[in-house]
Amino acid sequence: MKRVLYAWCLFASTMVWSQKLAQPEVLPQNIVKNTYHGVTIEDPYQYLENLDDPAVINWMKGNAQYANSVLDNISGKQEMLDKMMELMNRTSAAIGSLRITDNNTYFYLKRVPGEEIFKMYKRDGYEGKETLFFDPNKYKKDSGKTYTINGITLNDQGDKVAVTLAANGSENPEVLIFTSEGEKFKETIELGRGISWLPTGDAFYYNKFHSADVTDMNRKMFTNVYVHQLGTEQEADTIYFSKKEYETLGVNGMEIPMVVYDKNAGLNVLIIGSVDKNTRAYFQPPSGNSKVWKSLSQRSDLIVDYEVNDKHLYFMTYLDSPNYQIKKVSLQDLDVSKATTVVPESKNEIITGMKLTKDGLYYTTMKNGVEAQVYFLAYNSSTPKQLKLPFTAGDASLSNKGSEFSDIWISISGWTSPDKRYLYDPKDDVFEYQPLSTPAEYPELKDLIAKEVMVASHDGVMVPVSIIYNKNIKLDGSNPGVIYSYGSYGNSTSPFFSPITLAYTLYDGVLIVPHVRGGGELGDSWHKAGQKLNKPNTWKDAIAAAEYVIKEGYTSSDKLAIFGGSAGGILVGRSITERPDLFVAAAPMVGAMNTVRMEETPNGPVNTPEFGTVQDPEEFKGLLEMDSYLNLKPGTDYPATLITAGINDPRVIAWQPAKFAAKLQHDNVGDSPVLFLTDFEGGHGGGVALTKALNNFSNVFSFFYWQSGHPKFKMKEPIKD
Repeated sequence: MKRVLYAWCLFASTMVWSQKLAQPEVLPQNIVKNTYHGVTIEDPYQYLENLDDPAVINWMKGNAQYANSVLDNISGKQEMLDKMMELMNRTSAAIGSLRITDNNTYFYLKRVPGEEIFKMYKRDGYEGKETLFFDPNKYKKDSGKTYTINGITLNDQGDKVAVTLAANGSENPEVLIFTSEGEKFKETIELGRGISWLPTGDAFYYNKFHSADVTDMNRKMFTNVYVHQLGTEQEADTIYFSKKEYETLGVNGMEIPMVVYDKNAGLNVLIIGSVDKNTRAYFQPPSGNSKVWKSLSQRSDLIVDYEVNDKHLYFMTYLDSPNYQIKKVSLQDLDVSKATTVVPESKNEIITGMKLTKDGLYYTTMKNGVEAQVYFLAYNSSTPKQLKLPFTAGDASLSNKGSEFSDIWISISGWTSPDKRYLYDPKDDVFEYQPLSTPAEYPELKDLIAKEVMVASHDGVMVPVSIIYNKNIKLDGSNPGVIYSYGSYGNSTSPFFSPITLAYTLYDGVLIVPHVRGGGELGDSWHKAGQKLNKPNTWKDAIAAAEYVIKEGYTSSDKLAIFGGSAGGILVGRSITERPDLFVAAAPMVGAMNTVRMEETPNGPVNTPEFGTVQDPEEFKGLLEMDSYLNLKPGTDYPATLITAGINDPRVIAWQPAKFAAKLQHDNVGDSPVLFLTDFEGGHGGGVALTKALNNFSNVFSFFYWQSGHPKFKMKEPIKD
């Protein structure tokens, strides 16, 4: 998905430091031995896990200063940054997070050229007059922090709206409440998330972090669900779901309870959150006793998504159907074992999403991870209709007002096709183009080719690979290339268009996206094939793609780079530790680089369903194999590397990339630079100003082009040793 790439690429600092800073000294090692199931692991940089140690922070700051001095010394970086900004600003406005009320009022975020962050607007219908609703620049403007909006939640009546903000990418939410006319309520809900309005419209449920400290191991442990009544202070909020209910339902401390009121079903739904995609949920009448919950689905039901109308609950499941099927069950008897099949599994297409309207069920599919289709199944029909999309789509998504309305919007895009939003009329089978801003023109796209190939991996399994490049380049191995992928949680990297990646290709770079195992491009079995003990398939698929593009002349090993973030850091780190000869440069961004120690972090235990736990002897072996830090070998010539971390990162704690950077600097015997850049005003990547975001991209791509020997990207002045 395009969101995956954006989320993991927004990571670095924009602070400008003087050039010619001396390279930081290699840190001394202090061996600590940890034993797991009879296996003793030597950890030379475990002392970096103490982020309260001033010496650790000073080392990180010294590395950040040096990294910035090098990156700002690359000759083509500013030109690339300027080009990215120019491409971004061709549209009259960037718009997102659209919410539409029952009375057709639009609430959304918008950023126009010249602005750094999104503001919140409203308008009366698609063609109505627009008014500014909330400007986060004015919120705590004397704090020196950058606040960005990351959530808009309307009540069912449409007369109240909760707006969630966070500062400096911290993901520590602050919830403000407004009337639909913009009048702000006096209270602020600190650390509240998962807002869901009660049917009365004047109160809502929310889950709350225990602490704003991203290093606090209890931050997410046994969190409560509260009820907030408008017009009262947060201290007066009552607990609706607490640790006692965890014990009653057998919920573990790292699972995250969220209570959602569904107006169509007239029920409260308790969702037990986890990185496990299989939904565990319970239900009750909204006026019922919060201690009495009836089971809706357990993880063993393999249900991944729900939609509800006034008669039925529809759900997507891969139980006995790895490519997914859609079933429905009556709201009068919510027993998923009694559900009937509405859309059976397809052998060639993966069902990726669904929405209900007044007229029927819409659903999207994907073939080979790159070919999207949309279908409509009327309530009075048993045969779905494939919609003829306005253009060939690599990705398709659905949005609606609700199951009681006919309105359905279909957004489609591709590697060389900017995202377009259409209102579909099922009666006349017509698509009406409804852009939310003036569309941009990108004549550069006429020179781009998006090629889809299947590549044999290490075990003979065929892996889909997307290759995007300028049609005028010669396939003689002389072109810079970059591999991007993710490969975790069943998340797919579907074809998307971005002005940022377009800017990369303007320098004759080849973008390679292997749809590796661990993602969801080829269904649940594809996800499972890159999970836990199967995780090596993820980076081995990327390695196979690298070997393919080199063999076919798209690029060569002295010009090929690789990047990815968060869980994608596993793919990057293990690709370069297993095959350092294949790559000239790499950028693991806010990456999970020390997976054996992941459970020693606040966000680690919640990720054990995806990666495994050291408590299990077999799963420990998988964690050890995917640990990039522990797989570094002294005396190895590694590629040039740009490693990033965020000091406010609540997902991958900053010491994980720090340890990898320290050991790589120690073990590397080649002359290639190893840069470690910590953002001391950021977190996991999101919630940053536009210039900072684009600077981060230009850092990575300029670094890669410099290392590939591109004539436009050189050191303006020699690096001081």
